[in-house]
This record gives sequence, C-alpha cells and structure tokens, in this order.
Amino acid sequence: MRLVLATRNAHKAREFATLLAPHAIVALPDDVQLPPETGDTFLDNARDKAVTAARATGLHAIADDSGIEARALGGAPGVRSARFAGETATDQENLDKLLRDAPDGSALAYVCALVLADCDGAIVHAVEGRCSGTLTHEPRGDGGFGYDPAFLPDDLPDGRTMAELEAHEKDAISHRGRAARELLALIEA
Repeated sequence: MRLVLATRNAHKAREFATLLAPHAIVALPDDVQLPPETGDTFLDNARDKAVTAARATGLHAIADDSGIEARALGGAPGVRSARFAGETATDQENLDKLLRDAPDGSALAYVCALVLADCDGAIVHAVEGRCSGTLTHEPRGDGGFGYDPAFLPDDLPDGRTMAELEAHEKDAISHRGRAARELLALIEA
C-alpha cells in the first residue's frame, strides 16, 4: 500500500519508512498545508493531520503526533513537546528547558499517536505507542533527535540514552516503533 506521510520532519520520515515496510511511504507534497497542532491530545493532532493529507492527496495517509511527558511536570511538555521552549524553539532549546524544569531521574514517557486515514479522509485505524524511561541531566549520544540524548529507556538497563542506541535497537522499543507495529498488525489483519 502507498501511504502519504503527513509530516515534513525528515527524522520521522526516515523512521516510518523503515517501521512501516513493506508499505511505500510517500512524501507529503509541498503544496499541502497541514493544520496547526492545536488539539488537547496527541491523537487529536494526528487525526487532523491524517485527514487533511488524505483529502488533499486522494491517497491513504498516516500521521503521527508524538512527544514526551514528564511526571514531575504534570505530563508536560506533552502535545507542546516541539514548542516547549517557544513556538520557534530548536530541539536543543526544548531539551535545555526540560533539563532546567525537571529534576534528574524524573519519570518520562515518550508517546506516539499514529492514525491511518483512507483516501477520502475517513479514519481507518488509530493507535498509541509508549516508551517509559527516566531523565538524565548528562545528555549523551548523537543518534536520534529531540529529547533522545537525555532519555534513559526502561527497556534497556545498560544506561544508554535513546541517542546512543543503534537504529534497530531504538525501533524495537521506541514509542513510534510500538505504534507502527500495532498499526501494521491492524492493516494486515
């Protein structure tokens, strides 16, 4: 199946191309404008983007909204993860704010809502993947992106951050990996 991916994030595009194989991931056309992420939940935002992309392209579309939740911050940054330090914040600025605001060792969870819409924009499937971990104030690694250098996943007790994992290791435990596998199982059922 050909699936248009409702994102302009190159990191996510690479991850989903691997995670959703053998389905072909098609880049979002430049002229398609995605809606702003104004939803209260990751699912709300993913749903809006999938529906928009499907209706604009006439193809099945997938969209995710994902981010990080810190228990010490009442679940923040949550749906504001990409804008935690401001509307135009960089990944580094967002990470720096999390490190300032949350204590070392804080419980974290990466969350990914993934939605598949058919070519008419009707929701076919919606899933959520989670990956729990803790915050380290000693960021390490140059793999991954976003909050990965300070996220110690619970699934791997060897002390490596998500940014220190090989791509296949990260895919096996990440929130996006879990959501993608669940979506694949539904598509292929």
